Amino acid sequence: MVLDQIQLADGISRVEIAQLTGLTPQTVSGIVRRLLDEGIVREDGASRVASGGKPRTTLRINADAGSAVGLVFDPVELTCAVVDLLGRPVVVKRRPTPPGIDPSQVVAAMAELVADVLDEAKVSRDDVLGLGLATPGPIDQKLGMIVAPPQLAHWIRVPLQSMLSDATGLPVTLDNDATAAAVGERWSGVGRGVANFAYFFFGTGIGGGLVLNHQMYRGGSFNAGEFGHSSVLPDGPECYCGNRGCLERLVNPSAIVAEVHRRLGHPSGADSSVLSQAFREDPASVDHAAIQLAAGAGDPVATAVVDEAAAHVASVAVSIANFIDVDLIILGGHGIQHVESRYVDVVAAALAARPLARRIRVVKVEASPLGTDAAVVGSAALVLHATYSPQLSALLSD
Repeated sequence: MVLDQIQLADGISRVEIAQLTGLTPQTVSGIVRRLLDEGIVREDGASRVASGGKPRTTLRINADAGSAVGLVFDPVELTCAVVDLLGRPVVVKRRPTPPGIDPSQVVAAMAELVADVLDEAKVSRDDVLGLGLATPGPIDQKLGMIVAPPQLAHWIRVPLQSMLSDATGLPVTLDNDATAAAVGERWSGVGRGVANFAYFFFGTGIGGGLVLNHQMYRGGSFNAGEFGHSSVLPDGPECYCGNRGCLERLVNPSAIVAEVHRRLGHPSGADSSVLSQAFREDPASVDHAAIQLAAGAGDPVATAVVDEAAAHVASVAVSIANFIDVDLIILGGHGIQHVESRYVDVVAAALAARPLARRIRVVKVEASPLGTDAAVVGSAALVLHATYSPQLSALLSD
C-alpha cells in the first residue's frame, strides 16, 4: 500500500502516506526505510513545508532500480519493450510474427526479440524483474496456456508461459492483451489513481479490461472484459464466438476495410473521397491504415464508416456505465490510431445522454496516452503490478 501511494502520487511525504493509508506514522517510516534500503524508493532532496512549518521530505519511485520486459504476441506482429519502474519504455522493437504460426517457431522468435531489446537497452538480465507476455485470449492463466484463440486455429492449449520462460530464462507473467493494456493504463497512463475504469483495446480484435476498486478484475476464469463480444446488432453478421452482431465483428479492422470498400464501389458519393482514385487503381491499397489516415483528415467516406463504428462502441460503453458504474472509460490500441478523437467524441456524447445515472455524474472518456504502445507497456506493467501491487487477497493469504 505504501509503495502504491508513492507510485501514484509521484511525490509524497511520509505523513501524507500515513493519512491516506490509515497506517501509523511509525509503520510508514519503517516501511519507507526498507524501500529506501532496497533502492526502490528515493528521496529527491526537495522538501514540502507542512502547515506548522516543518519541512517534509518528498518520496518518489526510483525508476532506475529495476526493469521489466513486455512482449505482445499478435498473429501479425511481435512487439517487445524494456520499461523502467515507472512504466516508461526505454526501448521498443517490432518484428513480424513468423509465418505459419508454429508455436515453437514463434517462441524462438520471441526469445530472440527479447535478447535484442535487452542488448539495445543495455540492461542485464540480473536487473530484470520478469517478462510480461500479452496474448490473444482466451487463456488458462493458472496453467499458463493459450486456449484455442480464434485467429490461431491450431493453437490448442499451448503452454506458452513455460515455453517462453525456458527459452529466455526469465519468469513470465501471462495475461491477455486487453487486460495487459488496462494494467499499463493503471500503472502509467490516465488510469493512475482512478478507482474504477473500463479499458477498450482496439487491435486485431476488440478486447477490454476492468479495474474495480483499484484492483484488476479478471473474473472466475480470468477472462473478464470481453467487450468485443457484446451483441449490438441482434440480426447482424455471425461471429466466431457463436453470437450475432458482436461489436468486434462490426468494428475490427477487416470490417472497417470491407465497409469502406463497399461504399467506394458504389457510384453515389464515392468520388467525394480522396480514397476513390486509389481504390480504382488498386483496392488493396485502401487498407486499414490508409482509411484511418483519411478519416483523421476528414474524408467523408472514411469518417462516416469510423463514426458508425464508434457509435457501436458507444452502445457497449453505455451498457458498461449502467452495469458497473465506472468512473472512466479509456479507449486505446493501434486499431484507432489517428481517429482517437472521433471515437472519444462519439462515446462521450452517448455517455452524457444515455446512462441512467447521467444526472448524478457523467462518465469520463479519454484516449490512452500510451497510444500504439499501450499493450506492450501494459505487458511489462504486468510484472510491475504483480511485484509491487499484489491483490488484497494475496496480501491477506500471506
